[in-house]
Amino acid sequence: MRHLLLPLLLLFTAPLSSQSTKSTTWKGFERLDFNFQGRSARLVKPTEALAGNPWIWRARFPDYHAELDSLLLAKGFHVAYINTNNLFGSPEAMAAWDKFYDYMIEEHRLKYKVALSGHSRGGLFIYAWAKRNPSKVACIYGDAAVCDFKSWPGGFGTGKGSKGDWETVMEVYGFSSPEEAKAYSNNPLDQLEPLAKAQIPILHTVGLTDQVVPPEENALLLASRYIKLGGAATIMPCTRGKSKLEGHHYPIDDPEAVAAFFTFHCLRSSPALSSSAYHTNRGGIKQVPLVFEREKKGRVAFLGGSITYNPGWRDSICNYLQRRFPETAFDFIAAGIPSMGTTPGAFRMDRDVLSKGKIDLLFEEAAVNDATNERSRTEQVRAMEGIVRAAKKANPAMDMVIMHFVDPDKMASYRAGEVPAVIQNHNMVADHYQIPTINLAKEVTERIDNGEFSWAADFRDLHPSPFGQKVYAHSMKAFLERAFSGSNPANKEIQTSTLPSPIDPYNYEQGSVIPARQAKFGRAWSINPNWEPSDGSRVRANFHNVPMLVGEQPGAKLRFRFKGQAIGIAVAAGFDAGMVEYRIDGGPWQKLNLFTKWSRQVHLPWYYTLAAELSNKRHLLELKIAEQKDDRSAGHACRIRYFYVNGPKA
Repeated sequence: MRHLLLPLLLLFTAPLSSQSTKSTTWKGFERLDFNFQGRSARLVKPTEALAGNPWIWRARFPDYHAELDSLLLAKGFHVAYINTNNLFGSPEAMAAWDKFYDYMIEEHRLKYKVALSGHSRGGLFIYAWAKRNPSKVACIYGDAAVCDFKSWPGGFGTGKGSKGDWETVMEVYGFSSPEEAKAYSNNPLDQLEPLAKAQIPILHTVGLTDQVVPPEENALLLASRYIKLGGAATIMPCTRGKSKLEGHHYPIDDPEAVAAFFTFHCLRSSPALSSSAYHTNRGGIKQVPLVFEREKKGRVAFLGGSITYNPGWRDSICNYLQRRFPETAFDFIAAGIPSMGTTPGAFRMDRDVLSKGKIDLLFEEAAVNDATNERSRTEQVRAMEGIVRAAKKANPAMDMVIMHFVDPDKMASYRAGEVPAVIQNHNMVADHYQIPTINLAKEVTERIDNGEFSWAADFRDLHPSPFGQKVYAHSMKAFLERAFSGSNPANKEIQTSTLPSPIDPYNYEQGSVIPARQAKFGRAWSINPNWEPSDGSRVRANFHNVPMLVGEQPGAKLRFRFKGQAIGIAVAAGFDAGMVEYRIDGGPWQKLNLFTKWSRQVHLPWYYTLAAELSNKRHLLELKIAEQKDDRSAGHACRIRYFYVNGPKA
């Protein structure tokens, strides 16, 4: 499970180093120039930012009509720009914009809804991106903006066009002929329905004598269509000053009015909520800054289910730690396995995490799977407590963070004024052991209700979209930054903690997994050294292409001797999962159905706890495949990946 994550980091952020960032002064404000994934970019920062960090995103010509940016910077806005010149709003430009947006909201903590500003050909960029991301846009401003590339640079209307730029448009969009380009149906003035539905306000300044980008073919036509769709569009003709370049360059008659448009629409919603409201510090993160600074090495583990296994927030946290402690050599342990909650986590903790060496910082998540897998309250507390106690016994100075991730059921609970039961259970353990928690379930719910983004369009699923992963990473890095900012390694000593008495004496702190081959079994069972499903069904990491003890015949028996308080089997429960009968120490036989509600879709890894309150001594488990089976199942299969035991190691 050890995994060095460096190759994945660029999928989520493009790190800035102090060497690659140049700080200068622009119009009296700090300007950062940097390279973002091979493109020059910049961010101009206000002297005092408005609450929530609202920002303006300039498309093309970032220094033109700079008086408007100066006004907005003075009011507390940030102004950002990335150079996608000569891409004319094409898919390649939009891919770069998507990544730049993610970077801005994560690394610079700018507001989720951005105001878009485009001069001339910049109109192609702002409308293309807004249609891709309507829920992320506060308002749109066009300044002599191109709204149809057939008008400019095509020149197929009353304007003169630009032959060289038209050829570039053909190339970057991949058009094979002028006819194909003319038939393109997603220019800014086309397909405006998503923007109107999202009620994004639009303002355009135009020069009525503009012969380069004629307003009748561009802004005026777009505004007319937008209003007919129910959108709000305003046209502000600029006629007072002297125009140049055939009417295309003109002074803005009233820059304050344009600034007021941005200010009103960016600030009319509630300010972005602060992540700190969802962080419960308890004992805090105290030791790792000292370890990282002094020892110049650190080992960080991530234990959880699919949300930890999938790329995203985990990569961003690794990237952040490497930049925050540039002289520290990190070892990152990726111990996420899809479908796993606290019970699997407690029993595989030793194999997947603690066996890798001294862990300095552990991130643990299980609230989604513990709830959806319907683990009992007792099981949730015992397992989470087992993870905490095993971690602290292995390294009394270890710092831990527990995250509560979001799903629709948790959102419904919070909206009903209730704390989800699984979060109450995990918090009970966190309170007892003074472990910090980050309640992302509540934070995401309240940010959505605050109008900052949406579940369907932005977060999309309990397995977050890249945007959702950014929301997670943003909050977690804010938590870490506050924790690290108060540390002073020169004046502190590394402290160890003493474990209090357990909440539950049967917690799983001695959990371990034992290879299934250690059981005693007859010919009806066999070890498949590299088991893969024969039906093409989906599988989960660590539960295929691995040794599996397989039995498929009713009556097939096995025996397994163990020492400890708990015993269970970790199985791959697929479409043909059967039923088993088992007993411990010659007690009464009990029946267990291995078929789950998900078994028809996936060979689901499932941990079945057979007994959890045994005396801490040697026991005998007897197990046999039952004659009966679930009516939904296609067979009697029992595929055991591990036995798991809560007891001293053999």
